[in-house]
Order: sequence, then C-alpha cells, then structure tokens
Amino acid sequence: MEEHMMTQDMLEAYVHALLLRECEASTIEKYKRDILFFCQYIGWKRGIQKETVSRWKADLMQKGYAVSTINGKLAAVNSLFAFLGWQECMVKALKRQKRIFLEKEKELTKEEYLRLVKTAGAKGKERLMLVMQTICATGIRVSELRNITVEAVRSGCAEVDCKGKRRIIFLPKKLQRMLERYIRRQKLVSGPVFLTRTGNPLNRSNIWQEMKALCQDARVDAKKVFPHNLRHLFARTFYSIEKDIAKLADLLGHASIETTRIYIMESGETHRKRLEQMRLIL
Repeated sequence: MEEHMMTQDMLEAYVHALLLRECEASTIEKYKRDILFFCQYIGWKRGIQKETVSRWKADLMQKGYAVSTINGKLAAVNSLFAFLGWQECMVKALKRQKRIFLEKEKELTKEEYLRLVKTAGAKGKERLMLVMQTICATGIRVSELRNITVEAVRSGCAEVDCKGKRRIIFLPKKLQRMLERYIRRQKLVSGPVFLTRTGNPLNRSNIWQEMKALCQDARVDAKKVFPHNLRHLFARTFYSIEKDIAKLADLLGHASIETTRIYIMESGETHRKRLEQMRLIL
C-alpha cells in the first residue's frame, strides 16, 4: 500500500479550506490541534498508511482515553484525509453503547449553580456572575457570548449566527436590567458586553479558569464546573417545564434532536427516585 507524507503546507491548506467553509473558529482550532497531535505521534517524516492510523487509535485506547475523545480525534484526522484524497487511510470510529443516563458526578444541579453565582458575587466577580447567569438563563453557547452586545441588551434580544443558521436569543427582563446596570458602570457604548482587561471578548478559557476558582468556596465538585454545563442546565430546566424537545432544539441551535436528547439526559439517581415515586410496589 502506498505511503503518504504529511507536510505543514498540507495542514495549512486544509485549515484554509475549513475557513472557506465558514466552520466555527473553535472547530477549526480543535481539528488543527488533534491533527498536530497525530503528526507528533507518528513523526512528520514518517509515511502514513491505514495501519499507522489504526496503531495510533489502538494506542489511544490503551492509554485510557475516553471513547468520545478518541472519536473526536479520529474525526479530525479522517476529515483531513478526505480533503487530501487519502480515503484509504481513514479508519472507523469506535462504537459505543448509547448512554441512557447522565453520570451523577457530571450533573450540575440548580442548587450548585446558584451557589457558584452567589460565591462569584461575594468575591466581587460581577462580570463572572453575569456571564454564568447569561449562559444559564438563555442557553447560549460560550462562543456566542460575543453576540451579547450593548445593542442586544437594550433591545432585549440578540441575533446569533452559528454554522450558517440564525436564531434569536431572548434575554429575561431581570437579566436585561442587570446587564444594563453593568453596562452603565463599565461605561460601554457599543459592542460586546463581556470583555477582558485588554478589551477583547471573553473566551472559553477565561471563563473556565474563573469558574474553577469558585469551586472550593461554593462547595461544588470541580469536575462538573465548566461553561458548557450551564447550557446543559438550561436545557434540563426548560424541558422540565415545557416538555417540548423540538422547541428546545431550536432554542439551542441544534440541527438534530438526537443532540438535544443528550442535553436533557437525567442521572440514574434521578430516574431511581422517579421509580420510587410511582409507588407500584406493595
């Protein structure tokens, strides 16, 4: 079988192609990171065959990487191979049983979320306090926070364009008033509300680090504290009231309801409590 040689120019051409497809910046960065990880594993000067990729896949499994992590890395590498016309090098993703319940240690409860918000307030972290409430009260993605602008706050809604789809994010009245007061104190005139000290929009890393710093004082397990989990809490809370998964998928900007099902997954412990409440045992 023919061996293929990977070069930096090929990677740059692939990244440029993703930009032309208008892929999300976070997606492009992840794919590039995973491909570099693969290239460092095999070595830039070594030939690539399907056997090479299969060996890498097996090595990731042996090292204990999660199935979702391995499949994510394989998706990046397979996408690159498809772009280069190296289909013979592509390998299949790992199969895994569909999850029915959310792992309890990963489920951020409403009570824990409120403790995080109150702790941020007590520590004088007003920006972080508002960021967490904005994500959790609207279901917005962290990458979409830049769309919460001064103009959006004044109008009460933000327009988001993600993966070629536009949707409207409504701001609850109470959140709108809180953001208006913050805008006045920060003397903001226009543009994104949540900025770093250098004037750049906050990113996932900024928020993640600040949230982790709250965990000990808020008495919340750090494993379940990350920005995206606030979006999951929004989804579960909305669904518990509306029971309309199609509407929830639209609000979250999901192309597939199957993705939304993951967001509203309850823990096994919660399911057990529901069974007890049925009182079907004498």
